[in-house]
Amino acid sequence: MAAATPFALGAGWAPPRGLTPVGEGAPLTRPTPTLLRNASLALTMDGTLGQGPLGTVEHADVLMRDGVIAAVGTRLPAPPGTQVIDASGKLLMPGFVDIHTHLWQSSMRGGCADRDLFGWLADCNRATFPRITATDMYRFVRLAALDTVQSGVTTVVDWVDAIPYDTTVQYVRALTDTGVRFVYAMFQAEPQAALLTRVKKELIDPVPLASAQIATHAARALEGLNRLHWDIAQDLDVMLNSHVLERAEQRADDPIGVLADIGALGPRLLMNHAIHLSDDEIATVASHDVRAAHCPLSNMRLASGVMRLPDLGRSGMKVGLGQDGGTNDTSDFFALMKTAIGLQRARALNAGVFPQVHDVLRSATLGGAEAIGMADRIGSLTPGKRADVILIDPAALNFAPRFDWVGQVVFNGRPENVHAVFVDGRPLKLDGRLVGVDTGYVVREAEAAAAHLRDTG
Repeated sequence: MAAATPFALGAGWAPPRGLTPVGEGAPLTRPTPTLLRNASLALTMDGTLGQGPLGTVEHADVLMRDGVIAAVGTRLPAPPGTQVIDASGKLLMPGFVDIHTHLWQSSMRGGCADRDLFGWLADCNRATFPRITATDMYRFVRLAALDTVQSGVTTVVDWVDAIPYDTTVQYVRALTDTGVRFVYAMFQAEPQAALLTRVKKELIDPVPLASAQIATHAARALEGLNRLHWDIAQDLDVMLNSHVLERAEQRADDPIGVLADIGALGPRLLMNHAIHLSDDEIATVASHDVRAAHCPLSNMRLASGVMRLPDLGRSGMKVGLGQDGGTNDTSDFFALMKTAIGLQRARALNAGVFPQVHDVLRSATLGGAEAIGMADRIGSLTPGKRADVILIDPAALNFAPRFDWVGQVVFNGRPENVHAVFVDGRPLKLDGRLVGVDTGYVVREAEAAAAHLRDTG
């Protein structure tokens, strides 16, 4: 397959049964030690390394070795055998962390454009998902995963509804082949709940860049299933990941009450959307260190509302950003950051409202890592963390050097300005192009999958 990207695989990794990498005979080698030299500005997201809330360092070098950040500084020596990449004129920062998406929904981008959440679920989501074959699932997920890497995303949390085991194999294979770090949040109804444990042990655990969560829909009518999902999450030592109050009508489901009753409120719970929380509910979830995913582009698209982000910020909640799959209609993480700021300003008629530029950049990186319990590994350029790093080239932006680069990254940035993407020290994108990927082939495969959907009604 021309689109193979074997760089996703770690040293000593062997595919589990049924999960064969598409790279034919690809060697499983360690990443080449790499020194990113003389970036004009680094946003380390670590105040101990640089200045201000984003830990900025001018004329910065970053050394990546054995998949981790080995050193950050200026004029670092290049050890023998190190690849040196000139980062002059570019901005260096941790990769973006997308904590809520549904990659398979690339199959219906732009669909049901005049529907709210409930209309979109009925006419697009539920009408499409059951008809996607295992082979076509690979094609759709592969397309979306590569698209999100193009935008500088290095970690993605993918919420996946109930699918058969053979389709899951292809889903995980698409993510693995892409080379992105991923969290597979998997849902199953009670009759097939045993698949959750099987998938984690057979498909997720053997992949170095993969981890798992248990997905659920918190609602009083599903309390028994929610409890089962929480029990499995505890048994597997993973987070519970639930959609919560995306629309005001879902208050009748009492999701916060259900999550409290089953004992799930705590740092092992990730709530998606959480738009229509009451004052008391915000206080409750914040006091239990519950985490939340903010999906502003999707929330606008589906007329769902605007998250009370300033109130959540004041409460001290850990909140990251999520693309939310097909209802985002794009993988543009810069648009996501800009929208997270703009929505609150439009609502408050106040340009000083939370979040500001530094807040949203933190939410896109370290804040997202904190929300999914991975801040010990990713989210900043702290030495010892995994080498998930991006380079942003302002050349294609309306950048004006006399102004604030950081503000322009958020308000002017777009995916084509992502010059390089490294995950675990391996290049997924260099010189503005995906590494080892025949993008035309990937698109043609996705088009063929879309044709299959049309042929089946």
